[in-house]
Amino acid sequence: MSKSQETYSKKEKEKKRRQKKKEKAERKEMRKAEKRAGTLDNMMAYIDENGNISDTPPDPDKKVEIELEDIAVSVPKQEELPLDAVREGKVAFYKDDKGYGFIREQVTQETIFVHYKGLVDEITDNDRVTFQLEKGPKGLQAINVTKVKE
Repeated sequence: MSKSQETYSKKEKEKKRRQKKKEKAERKEMRKAEKRAGTLDNMMAYIDENGNISDTPPDPDKKVEIELEDIAVSVPKQEELPLDAVREGKVAFYKDDKGYGFIREQVTQETIFVHYKGLVDEITDNDRVTFQLEKGPKGLQAINVTKVKE
């Protein structure tokens, strides 16, 4: 009588393979059943007036009509001062060895680039200055920067 070619480990591997195949078939059947049960109404989500997601449709009585012109897409424009107007500000940062820095404008709190070529007086950090603006290669920059005498 000869020994069986199947060992214990081979039998176990085959058993596990059959079990995985069976589980995969069961999952496939569950997905099919869920697909049939999942109608469009069950999948819909609504957003209420507070911005929360809900499964109930919103109340049509609470609907508010909004005029297209009332929608603000960007920040409202500020009063446009001409570029040659003299402005006041404070030096937020200036590197003397590099020759550039930034000035924080007093009115709009905008940060404006300043280059040593635009200086009339020497400046350091936290100096109060007056300046004018011009369009530079990368945006606005300060020119005719003078220190305010205190």
